[in-house]
Amino acid sequence: MIGLGIDMCEVARMERILEKDSHFLDRCFTTEEQAYIRGRGKMAAQSMAAIYAAKEAFWKAIGTGMEGRQALEGIAVKHADNGRPYYAITGLAAKRLADAGGTRVMLSLTHEAGLAAAVAIIE
Repeated sequence: MIGLGIDMCEVARMERILEKDSHFLDRCFTTEEQAYIRGRGKMAAQSMAAIYAAKEAFWKAIGTGMEGRQALEGIAVKHADNGRPYYAITGLAAKRLADAGGTRVMLSLTHEAGLAAAVAIIE
């Protein structure tokens, strides 16, 4: 194991953003992620919080912290047919992963009682 990262995000914060700040969505989420979030109905804010936490958890696992807008653009959270979340990593994030010697990143997401959390493990 090369790195472990965890992050939590408040769901209420994402509810407020969904109602008022489309620029945040454009800055922090891919078009595919935005479609996934909006398609979740009542679960949209929980899903949004979990995906955002996943992006933060990745950078914590790498050990550098987020490095500006490019950091968010290079990490997309996708879902397999069975619902399992996984990372699609490009750009700066892919470079940092390679620099760290990482070849695989595992992701787990959860949300409960107004909080969402993500854990990233880099091997």
